[in-house]
Amino acid sequence: MSKIRVLISDKMSNQASTVFAERGIEVVSSPKLSEDEINELICDFDGLAVRSSTKVTSKLLASAPRLKVVGRAGIGVDNIDVNACSEKGVVVMNTPFGNAVTTAEHSLAMMFSLARHIPQANISTHKGLWEKSKFMGSELSGKLLGIVGAGNIGSIVAKKALGVGLRVQAYDPLLTTERAESIGIRKVDLDVLLETSDIVSLHVPKTPDTTNIIDGAALNRMKSDSILINCARGGLVDESALASALKENRLRGAALDVFEDEPARENALFGLPNVICTPHLGASTQEAQEKVAIQIAEQISEYLLEGAIRNALNAPNLTAEEAVQLGPYLTLAEKLGTFAAHLLDTSLRAITVTFNGDITKLNLEPIMTKVVQSVLGRSMESINAVNAQLVARDLGIEVTMSRNESETEYHNRISVTLATEQNSYSVEGTLYRKHDRLVSVNGIKLESEFGEYMLYITNLDKPGVIGAVGSFAANEGINIANMHLGRTEYGCEANGILELDAPITAEQLSTLHQLEHVKSAFFLRFSESGSR
Repeated sequence: MSKIRVLISDKMSNQASTVFAERGIEVVSSPKLSEDEINELICDFDGLAVRSSTKVTSKLLASAPRLKVVGRAGIGVDNIDVNACSEKGVVVMNTPFGNAVTTAEHSLAMMFSLARHIPQANISTHKGLWEKSKFMGSELSGKLLGIVGAGNIGSIVAKKALGVGLRVQAYDPLLTTERAESIGIRKVDLDVLLETSDIVSLHVPKTPDTTNIIDGAALNRMKSDSILINCARGGLVDESALASALKENRLRGAALDVFEDEPARENALFGLPNVICTPHLGASTQEAQEKVAIQIAEQISEYLLEGAIRNALNAPNLTAEEAVQLGPYLTLAEKLGTFAAHLLDTSLRAITVTFNGDITKLNLEPIMTKVVQSVLGRSMESINAVNAQLVARDLGIEVTMSRNESETEYHNRISVTLATEQNSYSVEGTLYRKHDRLVSVNGIKLESEFGEYMLYITNLDKPGVIGAVGSFAANEGINIANMHLGRTEYGCEANGILELDAPITAEQLSTLHQLEHVKSAFFLRFSESGSR
């Protein structure tokens, strides 16, 4: 097995390389490579650690057959094509907490600097002008701060702002009234926030919904003596509209650390006397850079070595502890999905996974994803936990999950139902003393462990079928280790699971199909870690 390798393609704290090396991962740090050089080099790496310079594009991914994970040492992933990564089955991670305090502090520093004209006064004083009356400022204490986006950074800004005497209100569709009250702020809608706040500070990611969230109409709603702060992402503010509002005194001032086009060499806001600009310094402290470098190295290492997923943007999160705890259930889910996929005779339209009993208390999303992955993997290549549900959606396959904490027959049970246009097929399984077991197929009860070589047969419930199958096995030199049978009712449909000591050939399977009363048969091979 080749050694796990990670490429660090942007300038990053040396602590990242130390973390990788301590975990036994080979790391190459080359922060000055061109795009073409990275594309040429990436073919030999399992992981890629970046900041904001490296562009992770579909072209790069096409050159990276081994790549499993891209880690961004920071929050924003504008430089990473997350959709392309998902299609290739590459996990994308970021570090949303490593630079949160630093970014929040920069936002507050911008508020103070803008309120007291500190950058302008500094330049004037250095020139020996002593223009004391020119830089009359205003206190922040008692003013109303409106925070757009009350997530991790926004909440830190709110708490720190309360500490210096500001009153705080926030707009965030995900913010609950209870959460707002626990922080000590008021929840309002966006229009109210814009119309009443003395300071508006942005703390949302850039998405289709938030692009130009502060446009000309929003600026017109703001008070003429209010100020705007953006230390979140470029593109949240219509910069041309903001420049016009500032020039026409419809807004007192603005401070921006991020811009729509970066690096920003030219901008409509540059040179305006009531604007403060910094070159994306929100996360630029020694402490923050070390934190995010260590965190992304730890996250990439945990994924490559243990299967743990933290702070992923395109895959279910799974801690190292959960990876161990869920391991047997993931194996069961994979086997059930593979078994169910063999039952299909026409195009799949829906996958429903139902969890019953003790399992409902666990993190079910990775188990759900594993079912979808194994069902689709029956007929498609390159399906994994990252892209499985995305592929299902693109194929028009509806995926649903339900849970029921009560379970009378088994302590835990996973039911997988596949629906086509005409029919529905189901399999159910459970864990018994950490061993996976099949308990039902298409509503017919039977209990069987998953052996390495398994043969599933459906037949009419007629005398002589079992004998005929036994004779077939004897004639072909196939030894049956175990046999488990079930039926709906006498004389109707029956099924059987046969555990074999060796695989059977396609020709032997074809012969089995020709036996009287046998309706269908298929062969599966399983291992302890899953299906094959």
